[in-house]
Order: sequence, then C-alpha cells, then structure tokens
Amino acid sequence: MTYLLSSSSIASDSVRNTQGEDLGSIKDLMIDPNSGEVVYAILSFGGFLGLGDKYFAVPFNQLKVDRDNKCMVLQVAKDRLENAPGFDKDNWPDFADTRFLNEINSYYTY
Repeated sequence: MTYLLSSSSIASDSVRNTQGEDLGSIKDLMIDPNSGEVVYAILSFGGFLGLGDKYFAVPFNQLKVDRDNKCMVLQVAKDRLENAPGFDKDNWPDFADTRFLNEINSYYTY
C-alpha cells in the first residue's frame, strides 16, 4: 500500500539507527525543483538544546520510515555519523557544488 508523508511531519521526525540509538532529528528537506524529488534530509545531530549541534545532509534514499515508532531510520553507526561531512547550522554549504554532493553521496554509499 502506498502512503504519503507531509514535509512538515518529516521535518520534525527523530532519526534513529538500526541499533535504536538516537541520531538527532530532521530539520529540513532539500528538493530538486526540476524533478520534485526529495534528494537530502538535513539532520541535526549532537549538541544540547540546539547549542553545538551540527547539520548533516543525508541522502534521502538512505532513510527508511518506521511507522510504528513514528521516526526515520538511518543505517549508520553513531560514530560514523559523528565523522560524516557536516556543516554549521548558520553556514550552509552550496548544494550546487558537485564536489560537496559527491563527498556526501560517497560517504553514505557502502
């Protein structure tokens, strides 16, 4: 059965890994305006009460919906996420930069 999710519900979802560890929450979605495809989810991880957290662009196809627990699941170890290419929430990268996108895509493809 096909189901749809609103962008606002996804953008507030918590994210866990397959071990059940909390990896943060989704803050935003990056959408290709030409295809309408959601390409990246922006994941906020680390910090406390929004201070010191780091943002990560995660390929959206790497996330799975856990409808029972109302969260998203990312198959990545917590320590691997800590070392992933990320950015400061006040200094977003240029998503038109193919080097940046290639780095992200290759990091999450294993």
